[in-house]
Amino acid sequence: MRISIGFKLKRSKKRNDESIPVYVNIILNRRRVELSTRIFVSPNNWDQAKERVSGTSNKAKTINNRLDKMATNILDIYNQFEAQNKKFNVLDIKNKLNGVSTEHGIVEMFDTYMNTIESNIGKGFSATTLKHYKTSKNRLLNFLSDVYGKKEWNLSNIGYKFINDFDVYLKTKYNNSVNTAWCYHKHMKKVLNIAVAMDYLSTNPYVKFQVKTEQPKREFLTQKELKKIRKKKIEIERLAIVRDIFLFACYTGLSYADISKLAKQHIRTGNDGNKWIIIDRTKNGSRCRVPLLPSAKSILKRYKNFPINVSKGLLLPVNSNQKMNAYLKEIADIGGIKKNLSMHVARHTFATTITLTNGVPIETVSKVLGHSSLKTTQIYARILDTKISRDMNKLRTTLKI
Repeated sequence: MRISIGFKLKRSKKRNDESIPVYVNIILNRRRVELSTRIFVSPNNWDQAKERVSGTSNKAKTINNRLDKMATNILDIYNQFEAQNKKFNVLDIKNKLNGVSTEHGIVEMFDTYMNTIESNIGKGFSATTLKHYKTSKNRLLNFLSDVYGKKEWNLSNIGYKFINDFDVYLKTKYNNSVNTAWCYHKHMKKVLNIAVAMDYLSTNPYVKFQVKTEQPKREFLTQKELKKIRKKKIEIERLAIVRDIFLFACYTGLSYADISKLAKQHIRTGNDGNKWIIIDRTKNGSRCRVPLLPSAKSILKRYKNFPINVSKGLLLPVNSNQKMNAYLKEIADIGGIKKNLSMHVARHTFATTITLTNGVPIETVSKVLGHSSLKTTQIYARILDTKISRDMNKLRTTLKI
């Protein structure tokens, strides 16, 4: 890109004393802007060819120095934009010269992306995703306030140090684990990718910052533990109901959010003549197709005419997630289970103990769980000693050794 800078008299704005204002014209990529220099000269003293005041008087020298300085400032601004290696136009130069900021901030970008999410809930985004981004934005705002005393931070000033300071802040202020901090970094990296796509940044600063993660320890129940809970006699009705819903999750792999909205329309007859659960996941909108195992069927049958279900049009009497998890802790105590039971544990149990351990291919498990990536499913791919033993026994039989 080539810039052109010229000074002209704006004769249409002549003053009563016959002096005329000098305007600067800036042309870039065939686009032109003009703005006042706030300098007035007599037209008789203006050299149109040189675009300067004629003569060698002190007044002429002072005015010409001011015009030279303005031209230099414009070139400096142009060179600064060029060095940043991002798109700009002649209006950006004008705004910078007038002290009007054209910078975009990281908080602004969070708001921009969150508006996109909110406008598309149910169309590729979920309310849960919006909630998580709101949390990440609040963490960022607290970081800016506590560390820098700011409410916003220019995108162009985000570099390795800024991201590293944010990482340290998350792990010290909130005692976040490596994986929890990674989630906040994931959101900020996504927002910065949006800034790159909108030409506010040339590259994402995260290319220079390595965000570490650790292999998460997914708790799940073994066959023995699952049987222990299933067979345990529970006299308290609220706990018996929660136990059944937990077992239903273990046999279907559905999340709490999906079980809580499960209705008659989600149960369909498949091409194989068997009953299937077909439901769009609350988390990401992807479609789950789960064949109903006999144990899951019997639980649905048990609650077919349950009053709360009938009134709400649902298949299971699901409490709030908080209550469910609280009651599951009681059930663990009653059943002698040493693990911290939760609805997440049920989903992990389905992936590990019910399916993968029993030889169901990981690609099939991924589809049933409604994962958009096989990589996500691989987190659950635990190989238990029982499966290793069974597989090795098959090998011994085959090799006859």
